[in-house]
Amino acid sequence: MLNVNCTSKLQAALNLISAWADDWQLPVFISKCSILNIGSKAVSVSYHIRGNILPHVKSCRDLGVMLTSELSPSVHISEITVKGHQRANAILRCFETRDRDLLVRAFVTYIRTLMEYNSVVWSPDLKRDIDAIEKVQRRFIKRLAGLKKLFYGQTLKLVNYPSLELRRLHTDLLWCYQIVFGVVDLMCDDFFKLCPWHCNTWPRVGLQAVQTQ
Repeated sequence: MLNVNCTSKLQAALNLISAWADDWQLPVFISKCSILNIGSKAVSVSYHIRGNILPHVKSCRDLGVMLTSELSPSVHISEITVKGHQRANAILRCFETRDRDLLVRAFVTYIRTLMEYNSVVWSPDLKRDIDAIEKVQRRFIKRLAGLKKLFYGQTLKLVNYPSLELRRLHTDLLWCYQIVFGVVDLMCDDFFKLCPWHCNTWPRVGLQAVQTQ
């Protein structure tokens, strides 16, 4: 909930950033700046940089991830799936070889990295979003030589690659482990509430797992 004190502090921070950038001859690109309100309640507060009022937007890009006021990943997923299909079509058109292993490696290098970038931030929970992401890999693999008439599960076994949904789950579990055991600089209490029994036994299990690896 914003109040006058919060808005004045934010405007003061913008003024300091702008002044610092000008001192170092790195002026802020104002046309790329905007205000994104998080939540359903509309906020009418205006902010400015060097007298230029910043526009209010419903979505914006931050470190390669599209953010919306509802914090829904659907906009980001729609964008990366379109790019994924475009890249898949380009690979199948531009590569003369029909070697299955080579084309799959091209998919992993140029497409799968796009589909999984920062997935812990936007990992979907809606079935339509999950299916939209998976369709990029499913469609590409089924267009490979000898795989057109097979089911998706069969094609994954033949190319020896997991589904994108399963890979996201592995990534989420890895981050969960790192947060719980302090591998990353994040507070576990901000994400999880551990019961006393888990707190006493998990560190030993985690240490044994690391030593086994």
